Amino acid sequence: MKLHAYEVGVTWTGNDGGGTKTYRSYRRDHEITAAGKAPIAASSDPAFRGDPTRYNPEVLLVASLSSCHMLWYLHLCAVNGVVVVDYRDTATGEMEGNADGSGQFTRVVLRPAVRIAPGSDRAKAVALHEEAHRYCFIARSVNFTVEIEPTVVGE
Repeated sequence: MKLHAYEVGVTWTGNDGGGTKTYRSYRRDHEITAAGKAPIAASSDPAFRGDPTRYNPEVLLVASLSSCHMLWYLHLCAVNGVVVVDYRDTATGEMEGNADGSGQFTRVVLRPAVRIAPGSDRAKAVALHEEAHRYCFIARSVNFTVEIEPTVVGE
């Protein structure tokens, strides 16, 4: 078994001078960094006093699932003779909040819209979404349902 390791830095940038003295006395802003990559400006969800112009963990989780699926799908298409010429996804995630303030994701739906080149096998292109889902590292790691609702059209 091969081990892959990932290291990120998260730095809180929302101290306006009073720290976390009260629930309203600090911003949820933070920066996510990784060696050799552009930083990501992040915050909490606006429902939790976050900055709506910054990415939040919930959005990044949905994006991770979408991105992982796309990358596996493109790989599988390439090695199976399906030529993808356009790929776009509109993914959504649902999170339930609990009375104590905790919460959990219950579902993410990926809706990849794929356009394939003439001569590519549409049925195979559709079927490869299921295979990509089985391989996706992120989808295999979460404890909630990830649904795939693909659309595949030819040029």
